[in-house]
Amino acid sequence: MAIKSAIAITITFFIVFFTKLTLPQQISAVDSDCTDRWIHIRTLPSRFNLDLLATCNQYPTTDDLCPFLANHGLGPKTHARTRSWYRTDPLLLELVFHRRILEYPCLTPDPNLASAIYLPYYAGFDSLRFLYGPDQNSSSDHGSDLFRVLTRDSPEIWSRHSGHDHFLVMARPAWDFSQPLTVDPPIWGTSFLERPEFFNVTALTLESRFWPWQEQAVPYPTSFHPHSLPFYESWIRRVRRSRRTTLMLFAGGGGTSSSPNIRRSIRLECSNLTEPEIEPEISSILAGNGQSKICEFVDCSNGVCEHDPIRYMRPMLQSTFCLQPPGDTPTRRATFDGILAGCIPVFFEDLTAKMQYQWHLPSEEFSEFAVTIAKEDIVYRGERIADVLMNIPREEVVRKRERVIDLIPRVMYRRHGASVGLMNKKDAFDIAIDGVLQKIKDRVQGMSDH
Repeated sequence: MAIKSAIAITITFFIVFFTKLTLPQQISAVDSDCTDRWIHIRTLPSRFNLDLLATCNQYPTTDDLCPFLANHGLGPKTHARTRSWYRTDPLLLELVFHRRILEYPCLTPDPNLASAIYLPYYAGFDSLRFLYGPDQNSSSDHGSDLFRVLTRDSPEIWSRHSGHDHFLVMARPAWDFSQPLTVDPPIWGTSFLERPEFFNVTALTLESRFWPWQEQAVPYPTSFHPHSLPFYESWIRRVRRSRRTTLMLFAGGGGTSSSPNIRRSIRLECSNLTEPEIEPEISSILAGNGQSKICEFVDCSNGVCEHDPIRYMRPMLQSTFCLQPPGDTPTRRATFDGILAGCIPVFFEDLTAKMQYQWHLPSEEFSEFAVTIAKEDIVYRGERIADVLMNIPREEVVRKRERVIDLIPRVMYRRHGASVGLMNKKDAFDIAIDGVLQKIKDRVQGMSDH
């Protein structure tokens, strides 16, 4: 009953807001800040977004997403008195983004005035029926119905720039939408991003492939969604004053197989270095840095950490470095959890973050806030991660941590309805919108020049 009520409340809100949005609107001189920033929300039948929420528990091979629809996709609060922490599921980024864009100050009901067209299509939610449901054998059809609607209902909106000015959010890695159209029998994934009809559309994904121009990775949502500046600043103070008594931490699963891989190497090193007294020189270095532990391992196997941030946020606050090895795919939500805790990220390949999140984690500044160690050096050449990290001068560690703290607003998604003070700090959503507008502007301008 509570789940149905949450879905009903969410749907009612969207209907009321869209009704207001479609009222006549005149652009005046006071809207000058919106020059080249107007966004039009494309009207889609509810089967492409809100109706999909009712399928939140229809696939027994996946987690039940229904409890996490609360608070417009932020999920239930971690505890009753919190004002900033939620049990957020990354797969609900489409709903979170949709709710936030309704507060965007430069919305227009006139598509002819818009620089960009937002498609409120919950592609990740809709993909579940192709990945786990009754349409597994027709996954190449994913997107065909949407395209028919785009080209049938108000076709002039699509044809104006052949879709180059359209964008959408896809709350899964791009690989899940990249099955070749010609594969028979079908393999994992749908073919949405392989359909030529959508080659011009900008897709915001949790993880992108690095070659298609239309994909852009945006941060995984964490559990921190403050609604006012005092709550944000309170967290920043806690991060700054936290005592970093552990050199490095790994929060994750995997690494239990006998075959060589970076997660296995991390597990072995961490277990071998839990007794500092075995190597007195290491113990001395730790003591000089105010640390008492070399490595901490938070076992997140079988998804036990996914909706329970308390399991890993406290250890991250107490650690200087957070290890971010690739897993089934290169990227990790834990990258952003660690940044949120002021824990300096340690990467083992560029595809984990440097080649993914250029809008939010500028690649030209990467060495200022992160450490990169080639995974081959650890797995095959016997280099120890702890040795590399302990050799970083203390002054450099302090600089990196301050730079990580500066990144916190860029990777968090603040709560909808936030206070004006916090809205003045651009968060992950704001930066994604800026990036989309610039990307579309460059693309449309390039077409005009051509």
